[in-house]
Amino acid sequence: MSSAFTGKRIVVTGGAGGIGIETVRGFMEQGGHVIMADIDEAALERAQADLGRVRLATIASPLDTPAECARVIEAAGAPVYALVHLAGVFERDALDPDDHGVWNRAIAANLTNAYDMAVAFSTRFDRREPARIVFASSIAYRRGSADRVPYAAAKGGIVGLTRALSRKLAPEVLVNAIAPGVIETKMADPIIAERGEAYRQEIPLKRFGKPSEIASVIRFLCSPDASYITGQTITVDGGITNA
Repeated sequence: MSSAFTGKRIVVTGGAGGIGIETVRGFMEQGGHVIMADIDEAALERAQADLGRVRLATIASPLDTPAECARVIEAAGAPVYALVHLAGVFERDALDPDDHGVWNRAIAANLTNAYDMAVAFSTRFDRREPARIVFASSIAYRRGSADRVPYAAAKGGIVGLTRALSRKLAPEVLVNAIAPGVIETKMADPIIAERGEAYRQEIPLKRFGKPSEIASVIRFLCSPDASYITGQTITVDGGITNA
């Protein structure tokens, strides 16, 4: 088994979700020390029971403020090699001129929090080798989403944030993002329930993605094999954005 992350401290936000837990699992299997943050305390407890407590620490945090984001990074207790920011929200919206609630939540949870986590990370990353940041975008920024306009806008913002930070933090930090398609997770359940087989048939590979398939790309971006990649958004969607 690879030991690419032996001795490295890695913070994963949204770590108790479907993609998050597979990401954490992969880092641990390759020797990483993981700090898993999530707003859902019960999910954190289940994840810890599944993954064990060796080289794993958990912290419950809503990431609502810069101070909360800093607390998550500080929980590592030592300089951090990689930040994988997967936390976010996925809500329907209506174009209501009197209600910006969904818009404000989507931008705060999916974009502002990513910026705040990166700022906190920028003061405590391990400078012995190029560190890593991986953000979660979505194919929604490319395809659009009529039912989730704020979400699509925020995920497009992640692409811009990734490019800007890759320049701002170079050469000490490599900054990239992933843009998943429909992955078999709780977050994607509404899409699968709404469109199901019709959506599946739009995908050239004729299936939805697995959390482990996203986690493997995240691990690659954090590995020495990705040492000349920065500022990129990697699409992992079974080919639907090219269909």
